[in-house]
Amino acid sequence: MLFTTTLCLILLAVFKVSALTLPALGKRQEDYELVRGVNLGGLFVLEPWITPSLFEEWANQPNSTVVDEWSYCETLGKAECQRRLNEHWGSWVSEADIAALASMHINTIRIPIGYWALAPDPADPYIQGQVPFLERILVWASNYRMRVILDLHGVPGSQNGFDNSGKRGDIRWTKSGTDMQRSLESLGVLAIIANRYPSVVAIQAVNEPANWGVPKATIIQFYTRAYNLIKSVAPHVAAVFHDAFLAPSEWADIVPRNLTDSILDTHIYHVFVEDQLQLSPTEHLRKACDDGRNIGRFNTRTRTICGEFSLATTDCARWLNGFQRGARWDGTYLTEKPIFDNSNCQGMENIESWSPRKREYIRRFAMAQLQAYEMGSGWIFWNFKTESADAWNYIKLVNTGIIPNPPIGRSFDTI
Repeated sequence: MLFTTTLCLILLAVFKVSALTLPALGKRQEDYELVRGVNLGGLFVLEPWITPSLFEEWANQPNSTVVDEWSYCETLGKAECQRRLNEHWGSWVSEADIAALASMHINTIRIPIGYWALAPDPADPYIQGQVPFLERILVWASNYRMRVILDLHGVPGSQNGFDNSGKRGDIRWTKSGTDMQRSLESLGVLAIIANRYPSVVAIQAVNEPANWGVPKATIIQFYTRAYNLIKSVAPHVAAVFHDAFLAPSEWADIVPRNLTDSILDTHIYHVFVEDQLQLSPTEHLRKACDDGRNIGRFNTRTRTICGEFSLATTDCARWLNGFQRGARWDGTYLTEKPIFDNSNCQGMENIESWSPRKREYIRRFAMAQLQAYEMGSGWIFWNFKTESADAWNYIKLVNTGIIPNPPIGRSFDTI
């Protein structure tokens, strides 16, 4: 384990020289510093595992049709959905949360939002009213000298079929002739907002487009159009492009060199495929190092961040794989048996249940990832908080000493 730690630190030193990231407030395109951020997930795009309380009334309903924000509003009707979500938008992210994150030396927040908040289709069940709550957060971010990435997290038809796109199921984005145009209109609204709030330094074209459902050429075409639109409306704002789950060897295709003020975003989790769940503790650390090496290499060409990651090494968070779905870890989702003979999910997402040995390991896993992703242009943790999934809750992880404050300059032998 010490060898892996030392290797990560050496690689960090090698790649640090080229680490260019988002601009400091008031300096837009110069004096870059590393991104150290969190996502404000579960706010404007519902995810049952982040805020299970919103979905609890359907938990025991067999084969519930309520699985995402689309079906949530469709079932409740617009009036009741509006009432509930107005309350949620007003409470899930508070100024106290932003102040706490600033005290933890977080300098960037990424805010996911769906097209339905920006360029809605009246035929959809979604409701609107998100923008005033978004603008309130942008003011707070400016007051606490944080930078903001506005992230178009859901587009018409769903770009990946995940519930975090707004609608779980088939991938139908770009199947309709209006999908791409409505997506671009949404980005245009975000660019207008960016011009009003100096805390906004980047806009993400679309979150996690799935290359297995949307052709790579279509994604590249959309990225080029998105870049041109963003820069035409808000020329000072950088454009962020997700890697579409493509291998590092294909990242150069996704972000052509002529898109000069761009950032590549890759998301790294250790829990959504069986072979990664089978990794030993040392292998999880080694994978973080390997991922950092890939990020560092591409960062010499195009600024590259890890825009989502967590400290989870199991998929045990309730409904992480979708509402009413179980976990691969204990054999209740997709797998016919547990990952290991003794695998179970009891206490896996409750820090208070973690043994001292597990706490120590998760601290090491945290630092391995933070150091690795700083071989590039930085990192954005998913998520700022959750209701019950502790390995995904940045504020709680810091408050319990798992993630150090500040999250920099510490090697494993000092924790």
